[in-house]
Amino acid sequence: MKKVSVITVNFNQPVVTEALLASIFSTNTYPDIEIIVVDNGSTVNVVPQWQSTYPDITFIRSEVNLGFAGGNNLGIKVAAGDYFFLVNNDTEFTPGLIERLVTVMDNNPDVGIISPKIKYFQTPEVLQYVGFTPMNYFTCRNKCLGQFEQDNGQYDHIIGPTGFCHGAAMMLRSEAVAKAGVMTENFFLYYEEMDWNEHIKRAGYQAWVCTDALIYHKESVSVGQKSALKEYFMNRNRILFIRRNAPLVKRLVFYVYFMLAVVPRNILSYIKEKNYSFIPVLFRAIWWNITRSKNSRVLGYPIKTSA
Repeated sequence: MKKVSVITVNFNQPVVTEALLASIFSTNTYPDIEIIVVDNGSTVNVVPQWQSTYPDITFIRSEVNLGFAGGNNLGIKVAAGDYFFLVNNDTEFTPGLIERLVTVMDNNPDVGIISPKIKYFQTPEVLQYVGFTPMNYFTCRNKCLGQFEQDNGQYDHIIGPTGFCHGAAMMLRSEAVAKAGVMTENFFLYYEEMDWNEHIKRAGYQAWVCTDALIYHKESVSVGQKSALKEYFMNRNRILFIRRNAPLVKRLVFYVYFMLAVVPRNILSYIKEKNYSFIPVLFRAIWWNITRSKNSRVLGYPIKTSA
């Protein structure tokens, strides 16, 4: 039987993380798992308390916020599993989740990464994810399949390739991670799991989805509030993703598209919504990509990790 390392990252959300742990304990019947929780520079260090409350769980404390990739990479470094199951701390497990994903991985050695069906926790009849379309490298756009649809069984029993797995819940073969490497940490926020998917596929593995496995995600159905930090990383990392993954011709077309279509559209949107401070943030995101290598670890924008 293959060992599964369940890895999650906490940042200033101890109650949410404890709810995830409770859901694992109450639903999991897979006999060989280890649970690893990385505290990613939270303001209050709850790890000593957790170690007393959950003696069978491995806790890792980082004194600084390493971002989504950096936090998960800390967990991967100590994981002993044949499969790594990376889950957001604001998810909740359902019965049979791990077994169903493991069965697919065991029966399909070319699968390097797989995600379950994801539904919104607050509105459990609404889908968030049943797969992604491939990336259009001319525009750096793709579609999340099923999102916001009522789950009427229209996506049941889908087990097969998908454009990308979802960062909220993805199981990976340890050998695939060994070949492709861990997540690149210079994204910090957004696009890092998409980049990882691409590198895993280039290492010779496939990305699959299994809609017979289900996890709930507490992310809101409504669009989150805009912030300068989000605008910076969404624009910076969209460009960075293309720099790291697109062929030359498609990369050049994307640069033209971004400057002639995306930038004017974004500026008009900022003006309309009176978010004037976002305009220089957009140009800082572009400037970072002009002045930094695609492997640079310099983030280029103040990170307010306490927000």
